[in-house]
Amino acid sequence: MRRSLSLALTAVALTVTALPASAAPSAATTQPPGGSLQWGPCPEGASAPRLRCSTLEVPLDYRDPDGRKIEIAVSRLASEKPSQRRGVLLTNPGGPGGPGLVYPAVLAASGLPRKVLDSYDIIGFDPRGVGRSTPVTCDLTREQQWRGNFPPYAHTAADVAREARPARKIAEQCASSRTAWMLPHTTTANTARDMDRIRTALGEPKVSYLGASYGSYLGAVYATLFPRRGDRIVLDSNMGPGGYDITAMRLFARGMEDRFPDFAAFAAAHPEYGLGRTPKQVTAKFFELAERLDAHPVQNVDGAAFRGYTFERLYADALMPELAEFWQAVDTGGALPLPELPANLENLLAARFAVVCGDSRWPGTVREYQRNVAVDRRAYPMLGGSTASINPCAFWPRERTEPPVRITGRGPSNVLMLQNERDPGTPLAGARELRRAFGGRATMVTADQGGHGVYPYGRNTCAKDAATGFLTTGERPARDLACAAQPGE
Repeated sequence: MRRSLSLALTAVALTVTALPASAAPSAATTQPPGGSLQWGPCPEGASAPRLRCSTLEVPLDYRDPDGRKIEIAVSRLASEKPSQRRGVLLTNPGGPGGPGLVYPAVLAASGLPRKVLDSYDIIGFDPRGVGRSTPVTCDLTREQQWRGNFPPYAHTAADVAREARPARKIAEQCASSRTAWMLPHTTTANTARDMDRIRTALGEPKVSYLGASYGSYLGAVYATLFPRRGDRIVLDSNMGPGGYDITAMRLFARGMEDRFPDFAAFAAAHPEYGLGRTPKQVTAKFFELAERLDAHPVQNVDGAAFRGYTFERLYADALMPELAEFWQAVDTGGALPLPELPANLENLLAARFAVVCGDSRWPGTVREYQRNVAVDRRAYPMLGGSTASINPCAFWPRERTEPPVRITGRGPSNVLMLQNERDPGTPLAGARELRRAFGGRATMVTADQGGHGVYPYGRNTCAKDAATGFLTTGERPARDLACAAQPGE
């Protein structure tokens, strides 16, 4: 059993909010007649000061609104100044597959400005298929969970072909699990429709929105499906207009190449780690250690795990010392400081597969993945041999309830996009594509900094002030804005 890439795509905010999955929403709250929400204590593990929770029934299939229902767990952190409250701010921390029930409290504890907290009731929810909403499962074994979200690094075409069998096995398990009936309906579009049901249950004519990472795509889909029901839409760390499709998966390799120079400069500036005295030497050390572990894994850590752990730790500057220590331990034979996997990992991965594989069509032949690997391994050698390779989506059931949502410029100009220039998880290239798709609906603020997440976690006050100003006053920059690097970035 090997440490692998299971946490590699979990954003910093999502890692903070990860909660144990439950077989069903808490019975502590109910949905009274009329569709309104009755607030009560949050379930164990999701409680936080002032956070209240409820559940909402929604259609499994929106083509049959009176048919089978599922439950969505919803939370609220109410404004403490009703006279200043202007509405609700619906939130999503990313994923797909990550819970968001406690996210309002996490935002409040992580620096969401008081002006924003006073202006809104902050609303969180576990998306359909996730956590305390009606959850999905793929009955993943612990070994399959260790495999995680990225395929192992493929050095040759034979490596891709070899990975097809375990990828097919996971797809078959998802399709035959006790929650297989949910798979065709566990999509981003249906989660967006759930969001509009939450809006209705809250009694609000419009909702504002703050979503990060995959939450940016969820917000874009909501703004497209319900253009007149969105108030102020803030999308942070943006995916491309296709969401989490094959293009986005391959783009992770480019994101690592965009971001890695920041770590190489950090390690070179700290020679005590022994990783090199120049960025070029640190980069060479990466390939040396990865190839060494490919040939001879250490403490169940192989080259794929090393690449994945490195990628994950590039999400935040604060994680760079941990990454340098990890490299140092690999290089010198020390104990490897790898974290334990979360208890809810099976549900997180199952829900992620459901959305990622169900939202769009993926290539279905091994040969096409072999071609993609050959291209990306050459263009982005750090991670391209992994992110371009075959995964369970290649063997996913072909049943589709609808085509992917096409993001366009139709609708009011009420979207603010926030983006780091060197984001490994949602690279700038994808954000620019989403910006083009939105046209006049959006304004984009880019920050000259690395890492995943701008608001409220980042240090660039120019970008953060733009978001706060928009949420509290409705004013956006008149045109796309580039925020210069600030000291310490």
